[in-house]
Amino acid sequence: MADAASRLRSLAEQVLGTPLPVRVRAWDGSQDGPPEAPVLVIRNRRALRRMLFKPGELGLARAWVAGDLGIEGDLYSVLEAMAGLVWERGEDARSLVQAVRDPEVRAAVRELLKLAGPPLPPAPPQEEVRRPRRRLHTRRSDKRAISHHYDVGNDFYEVVLGPSMVYSCAYWEEAGTLESAQRDKLGLVCAKLGLKEGQRLLDVGCGWGSMAIHAAREYGVSVIGVTLSQEQAAYARKRVADEGLTDRVEIRVQDYRDVTDGPFDAISSIGMAEHVGAERYLEYARLLYALLKPGGRLLNHQIARRPQRDESAYEVDPFIDAYVFPDGELAPVGTTVTQLERTGFEVRDVESLREHYARTLRRWVTNLEADWDRAARLAGPGRARVWLLYMAASALAFERNRIGVNQVLAVRPPESGLSGLPLRPRTWQG
Repeated sequence: MADAASRLRSLAEQVLGTPLPVRVRAWDGSQDGPPEAPVLVIRNRRALRRMLFKPGELGLARAWVAGDLGIEGDLYSVLEAMAGLVWERGEDARSLVQAVRDPEVRAAVRELLKLAGPPLPPAPPQEEVRRPRRRLHTRRSDKRAISHHYDVGNDFYEVVLGPSMVYSCAYWEEAGTLESAQRDKLGLVCAKLGLKEGQRLLDVGCGWGSMAIHAAREYGVSVIGVTLSQEQAAYARKRVADEGLTDRVEIRVQDYRDVTDGPFDAISSIGMAEHVGAERYLEYARLLYALLKPGGRLLNHQIARRPQRDESAYEVDPFIDAYVFPDGELAPVGTTVTQLERTGFEVRDVESLREHYARTLRRWVTNLEADWDRAARLAGPGRARVWLLYMAASALAFERNRIGVNQVLAVRPPESGLSGLPLRPRTWQG
């Protein structure tokens, strides 16, 4: 069909009630829209069917992951331009034709359906999590969710994360490399925990072992690192052996709920608590409290969302849930602090690293784009597209203050009430 782009653009603007902020290129080679704008490439009619049968974020994500939808130009610009049309409106259009009352809009939707071709919704891409309704955050379901996210291939993560192999927010100076910023973050965590030679550290969600290795090598502590990912554990154990630290670092494939060999002097939980879930968070806090010695410290490094007027209306982001972190949940930082305090912890410090995470994510995107062919070969093109979209969109979300990330330092108070922290803790000399 000739000039599909102009028809698509006109009909889409009728449905959305606002001009499209991007240029459109359709499967017939036609283009329409501002010449200077980034280009949204609709490679086939299947892309249109995906977006019509699942309006909103998830339909767009399916088209992107499947390769039916592409972008020419700056990815961040397109995501920024589309944010107001999709992400900030919410996915309230499950039944778009029934939801709209304007006859002209209904007519536009019918025309889009005709343009899309045979009215059969395409199957979701294979990268999408398929699961029956079940109870969340059991040991079995958490292991599946972690495996989906982390057992993608260590070589793929090496491309994205670089030599540090740290998959959490770095701690930046104005200038510096990703590796130096990640090293500084690990140092910051160790300093906040007040680690000293001979102490025991539990690293919950230890990833590829970077925190455990840094703490053992630089501070002389003994470390137990736990993860639910077989691939992470194998990689971390090799790194520990290569560093000559097998006498001080043990990496386990173990649920944090099954750790029984406390007490520990300190616990680090870096980028793990997002997987715990609201209904399990108090249990998480109580278990960590029980594993600490009196006077022991917990450093909880966790992504946070903004609070809602009606917290019961919170829903997990559909793209993140389907493709990135199945069953992951974000909570406001105030909720996290409250739950820790309900357990008995004394919260001593809360530090926001929101801008630091935005910069970290942009570096990971740069790494992925710079070695795209290898990354796509290692994890598959669909999976690579998932990570590219996820990290770029997340960078913008941090920059726009839609989400944040915080380090919460808490102490299990001893009977004496002494926290053991310096009077001016931000020097972090303890």
